[in-house]
Amino acid sequence: MRRRNFITLAGLGATGLAAIGLPVFSRSIPANNINPGSELHADLVIAGGGVGGFATALAALRNGLSVIMTEETDWIGGQLTSQGVPPDEHRWIETHGAPQSYRAYRNAVRSYYKTNYPITPQAKDKEFLNPGNAMVSALCHEPRVSLAVLNDMLAPYLSSGKLTLLLEYKIRSAEYSGNRVKALKAQSLRTGKETILTAPYFADATEMGDLLPLTGTEFVTGTESRNETRELHAPEKADPDNQQAFTVCFAMDYLPGTNNIGDKPAEYDFWRNLVPEMTPPWPGKLLDLSYSDPKTLQKKPLGFNPDGSPTAPYLNLWNYRRILAKDNFTPGAYAGDICAVNWPQNDYILGNLVGVSEKEFKHHVNRGKQLSLSLFHWLQTEAPRPDGKQGWPELRLRKDVMGTDDGLAKYPYIREARRIKAQFTILEQHVGQANRVQVAGPEAGKKAANFYDSVGIGYYHIDLHPSSRKQNYIDFGSLPFQIPLGALLPKRVENLIPVCKNIGTTHITNGCYRLHPVEWSIGEAAGLLVAYGLKNGLIPYQVREGKDVLAKFQEFIRAQGIDTEWKS
Repeated sequence: MRRRNFITLAGLGATGLAAIGLPVFSRSIPANNINPGSELHADLVIAGGGVGGFATALAALRNGLSVIMTEETDWIGGQLTSQGVPPDEHRWIETHGAPQSYRAYRNAVRSYYKTNYPITPQAKDKEFLNPGNAMVSALCHEPRVSLAVLNDMLAPYLSSGKLTLLLEYKIRSAEYSGNRVKALKAQSLRTGKETILTAPYFADATEMGDLLPLTGTEFVTGTESRNETRELHAPEKADPDNQQAFTVCFAMDYLPGTNNIGDKPAEYDFWRNLVPEMTPPWPGKLLDLSYSDPKTLQKKPLGFNPDGSPTAPYLNLWNYRRILAKDNFTPGAYAGDICAVNWPQNDYILGNLVGVSEKEFKHHVNRGKQLSLSLFHWLQTEAPRPDGKQGWPELRLRKDVMGTDDGLAKYPYIREARRIKAQFTILEQHVGQANRVQVAGPEAGKKAANFYDSVGIGYYHIDLHPSSRKQNYIDFGSLPFQIPLGALLPKRVENLIPVCKNIGTTHITNGCYRLHPVEWSIGEAAGLLVAYGLKNGLIPYQVREGKDVLAKFQEFIRAQGIDTEWKS
């Protein structure tokens, strides 16, 4: 069959194929059998193997679909793995507030440590083991453990051939016509060879919403104006280039009695002396044990001691994102703790990654790497110590933890992407506590807006990091919220679904919808939407527009472990 005819038929979907008398079936080719330059077809093509992409794939595969998933790095898992960010979660996560599949993943992480690590009896007996005993998360752990667990969850589908996983592949272009995407062109970052991917449905799980411009899908970036959204914290003027900082994370440990100081990073003097230009002002140099308090924007001192000792009255940064606490393991198993570094001090604010050329992307990522390496060198050589000395030469960069030669995460942690112009856009008035009171009265300050088309729930405070347009933190309270189906549906394009930070939020509400369990929830809902649509001959907007159909779809997803409203 000629490629043009093949793509046209693929765009029809299962219902369209049946309507013209062709058999409906799905086929998947294991990645190691792919011939460069070939064409691959599945029920669903997912661009991006991060948290949202993984959850989309898992839900679709669980419901019998064939899936092709691409990933730019050699690790699936995104924030949890290749970006080196331990999960940011809400305080109810152990019992509710996320899909059952996400909590199963968390249980599997704990089980992995208890089964494979030299863990102490006391730690093994903890139902809610926190491998890093960290402050930011109840499940701070090493990226490689998440990678192992996620790979295990996909293993049956790889073995059966239902999943084709294309690691180190990037989507370079797309073919589309009218309101439908027909094909994606994926390129191997190792060989340069290209493969055409076709399906009835496509999911954009890229970290920056890369499929949106490639497919002609309408989108926005940066900040909306208050006139557009009426949001309490929106600025007077819109600015598409006002985007949150990204961070190149790294991991380090502490080996008393050693000296691990290496060569000074090339840009060390620049970063060592940088005072960020911010409104309101940053309190001093970026490489310092203080920063702007996200809520008050006043100077907030911090402590740092890599032996884990308290640095009262200040937070010990070492304990903040510690991913392995040696006290959880048998004596002698680890010489010291391991700490992940995703701090205010290595937030990169001097340029954007979204909407720039590949050359500029690489430029800013390389400078972001220099910032993180400079922070590490500063900690080794100049950071103030409780004993009055400077620097901790005993700190060691853990290249093996991040799986890279330079010791930095495989991919930058990107907080903000292109966002679809959606059938429904989530505003601060829907989820921000103060804004809810303003628009709906005092009682509304206890509960987020109810969405009739809810396909999941989540919670995090609205947390916007400093931006490339010199805007300081925006950080304030939100309410436990729902995920509306309308926010997953582009206004026009029918068979492309965003499944992570690219849904229909604003710059403001992105700040609470971008975290790990919410992204998982978005992805799982999207995977189930595709499965339900193919089974019932419906396209996504038809599921939302039909009252009875929507009710049946919500019953379908609730039966698979997704809550659509918060428990009282």
